[in-house]
Amino acid sequence: MIHASLFYLLKSINIKYIIFSACWHNIDIGIFERGLLMVNKVTVNWNGREIKVNSGTTLQEFAREYSESTAPIVLAAKVDNKVRELSYPITQDCKVETIDLSMKDGERIYARSLVFVFIRACRELFPDCKVTIEHSFGGGLYCEVHGDFTLTPRRVERIEKQMRDIIQNDEPFEKIDMPKEKANKIFEEMGWFDKIEIMKYRPEDTISLYRCGWMTDYLFGYMVPSTGYLKEFGLKFYLPGVILQFPCCDDPIQIRPFHDNPKLFKVFRQAEKWSTALGIRNIADLNKCIEEGRGPELIRICEAYHEKQIAAIADLIAQQKDDVRLILIAGPSSSGKTTFAQRLRVQLMVNGLYPVPISMDNYFFNRDQVPVDENGEQDLESIDVIDLELFNEHMTRLIQGQEVEIPHYNFVTGKREYIGNVIKLSHDQPIIVEGIHGLNEKLTEMIPSENKYKIYISALTQLNVDDHNRIPTTDARLIRRMVRDYQFRGTPIEDTLGMWPFVRRGEERNIFPFQESADIMFNSALLYELAVLKPFILPLLDNVTEDSIYYPEVNRLKKFLKYFVDLGPADIPNNSIIREFIGGSVFGV
Repeated sequence: MIHASLFYLLKSINIKYIIFSACWHNIDIGIFERGLLMVNKVTVNWNGREIKVNSGTTLQEFAREYSESTAPIVLAAKVDNKVRELSYPITQDCKVETIDLSMKDGERIYARSLVFVFIRACRELFPDCKVTIEHSFGGGLYCEVHGDFTLTPRRVERIEKQMRDIIQNDEPFEKIDMPKEKANKIFEEMGWFDKIEIMKYRPEDTISLYRCGWMTDYLFGYMVPSTGYLKEFGLKFYLPGVILQFPCCDDPIQIRPFHDNPKLFKVFRQAEKWSTALGIRNIADLNKCIEEGRGPELIRICEAYHEKQIAAIADLIAQQKDDVRLILIAGPSSSGKTTFAQRLRVQLMVNGLYPVPISMDNYFFNRDQVPVDENGEQDLESIDVIDLELFNEHMTRLIQGQEVEIPHYNFVTGKREYIGNVIKLSHDQPIIVEGIHGLNEKLTEMIPSENKYKIYISALTQLNVDDHNRIPTTDARLIRRMVRDYQFRGTPIEDTLGMWPFVRRGEERNIFPFQESADIMFNSALLYELAVLKPFILPLLDNVTEDSIYYPEVNRLKKFLKYFVDLGPADIPNNSIIREFIGGSVFGV
């Protein structure tokens, strides 16, 4: 065996000659190559710090050596802007940015790995059960376990104990690349036929699966190195399923506390029942529907369902027309608030009411009067940018039948102006106010509750990739917004992606805490919409280069969008909520 110190000398010699000589003298080539690798140094920019290490050093070894003990645990890393798991070996000079639980990518990796352990624990305790990962809820993931038994708090405790045993054993996650045909055999053995169906639409011939212990599964994205990384979690029984709790990027140290939202959960359940009734629970079901020529019919059914719900809301308001004078509509970005408000107005007119829309924006303070946040910056999504005293005064006067001059906010000058917009309302003219703060009682604190009707709207998609891989509702809204911003505002999707974290922060502060105060909730998601949005968004995503800081996020979205079969927009009516984002809306939005 050659002494390791000789390799420093051999590096300056022709490699082919070295290998030939090694073979001639019956030297173990494996030992030879490993020795040569040990002395080959690479330069790594590790979170801004230049470090020289041996080629072949894994990201996990890096993390153990160079991460600060007080920092959140490293779960993965971006190597030259591409997300890599910690098992990835460094073989050339590169830039590495670590990913931990204080980041959204880290939260996704942690949650995904925990889902794997949850599914495995369920199958170990209830071998023939079916596990479905439904949607986010209450600060965690709502999941269901189906079988010839009833899920109870005691059974949930057993599942949690089984998970903790797996985590205590610190079992590795092994990534395995294999042909789709081989993967399908594994899915068949496990009874995961939904995964076999979605594989028909995967363009690649191979797939990366993960094995942990006895179980092999396909989960959409990267994993932690081993189960020992997943110590912080909890299971909470929530009839008829269970909520999987874990830390989040806002607080990476402890699991996110549970917040019950029974009204929101009811909307999710309605969406689940609706999609089940139509036989479309996942992408493969939707694709089959489109391939069989039933796409136009699905569009008509979904749109009729929306119209029926909006009409029902209008009927409820009309039944209280003697009391309800102010209709408040709120929801997160790209939920379709503007189109919903217009359609509700039409349905109220059917009931003999003639609503008058008033924009909350017109009550903004002058730009130089806007208060600053804890970072010394103007938070334009805070309720404090609105002149609440003036807004309440005007609304109370209008409700009492008095004449009011509504201001106009000039976004160019950043000042409120009065341009002669004087209005006076009759008894059959309720006010419609649409905006992110509509549910915040602070906005209308001078108006009695019986005079207000609050509506919360959001796009709560129930369509998933398969039983174990969900499509977050946030992703659906982000895709809507990117398409709309590019189509009608000329905004590159990278600018939209750059603003998205601030938009989400505003939603967490100003919308979600008040959603349960709504009198009614409306789900603006359409089962078919991602198949329609795909041809609009994919070319925009494809234009984002690999050196963009947004490339990892773009790549993540592209990976699940590729499974959809395209559906043309020709059959979408011009009053559809989706028209707000792709164009052709009769409301001009």
